[in-house]
Amino acid sequence: MKLCITGGGTGGHLAIAKSLAQAAAKQGIECIYIGSVSGQDRKYFEHSKLFSKTYFLDTTGVVNKKGFGKFKALYKVLKALLISLTILKKERVDAVFSVGGFSAAPASFAAVIFGIPLFIHEQNAKTGRLNKILKKYAKAFFCSYDKDSPVTSYPVSETFFEKSRKRDKIDTIIFLGGSQGAKAINDLAISVAKKLQERGIHIIHQTGEKEYERVKKAYEQLGVDAEIYAFSDKLDELMKRADLAVSRAGASTLWELTANALPALFIPYPYAAGDHQFHNAQYLVKNNLAWLKREDENPKELLLQIIDENLAKKSEALKKLLHKGAAEEILAYIVKEVQRR
Repeated sequence: MKLCITGGGTGGHLAIAKSLAQAAAKQGIECIYIGSVSGQDRKYFEHSKLFSKTYFLDTTGVVNKKGFGKFKALYKVLKALLISLTILKKERVDAVFSVGGFSAAPASFAAVIFGIPLFIHEQNAKTGRLNKILKKYAKAFFCSYDKDSPVTSYPVSETFFEKSRKRDKIDTIIFLGGSQGAKAINDLAISVAKKLQERGIHIIHQTGEKEYERVKKAYEQLGVDAEIYAFSDKLDELMKRADLAVSRAGASTLWELTANALPALFIPYPYAAGDHQFHNAQYLVKNNLAWLKREDENPKELLLQIIDENLAKKSEALKKLLHKGAAEEILAYIVKEVQRR
């Protein structure tokens, strides 16, 4: 069997692609990848040994473009679609697995045209525009927020499960703004830093590259001994040491925190497409497993209330919400469906 994995743009999409490719590699299933020259696709997979071939096409997002820019973006997608048709025919793939994002469009539509089974993974609680269009053509639609999904557990690296633990009181808080950083979360951390230090609470803070120097200087001026990182590829280790997270609500981060049984106050990125980060966090909040505040809703007040709470019930419940092996389950479902043809 040969599988084409497509889509990306952001780390959340690409993390799913990587998880499925790793599961396929363990089973000796050959994978190729079709992504974009834009976004983070090349950074993740250009030299990856998970794929026998990688293709990066000239595509950009369409949704946020206006006027001639939208026409130009659509033209690029159409051109990439023709290239994708050639690639899928040449590679003789048995199925296409889309993780969404603008770079998924060409290969996904090519699969529909050729009648190749298309499988889609939607990371967010609010379905993206491309996935909404393609859902009716898909053989299966996987989404952790959808009870009708064939697999509801989210593909998360096993290390987050292995390093999970039950939290009860707060000795350490981790502030996460994502790889690009989040000024609102950085400013919140600085505003409560002195008070947290007075309470004996240690601060771990991932600031993002652009904000690192500013935040570091602010802590120095406050006389607060915080543990600061511009970016870290050891988030599993940092999460393991923390008792509470203050974070954006991108899908991958949200489910990594869940796998780690680490309760969180989510402050969603206000300009995310379809406000999907807010809806992601709401899923946990409605089940009394997290807290949620928008940037302009005074999250500082809520955070200072949370540090006095007992986290045991939330932490225990988070542990039960997710299980290991989601990527393997998704792959097994795909293989079974393809073999039925």
